[in-house]
Amino acid sequence: MSVDEKLLSRHRQDIIQRYIEVTADDLPLSCPMPSMSLWNAHPKVSIPLDHGGEARCPYCSTLYHFKGELPKPHH
Repeated sequence: MSVDEKLLSRHRQDIIQRYIEVTADDLPLSCPMPSMSLWNAHPKVSIPLDHGGEARCPYCSTLYHFKGELPKPHH
């Protein structure tokens, strides 16, 4: 495998890894999530899922997608 093919493969893997489906068990959502490696972590940031159940981390661009129906907000 050439160097370019390795870089492309790594880039594809990064894209796949940057889409995460979350459930009510993951709320309140923050990035990085507890299961992520600390070696490449950025500052912890809250991720609101206000817009159709999807949100992107402003640091690492991970796209979080809520799987199922979003819980109703408490009043």
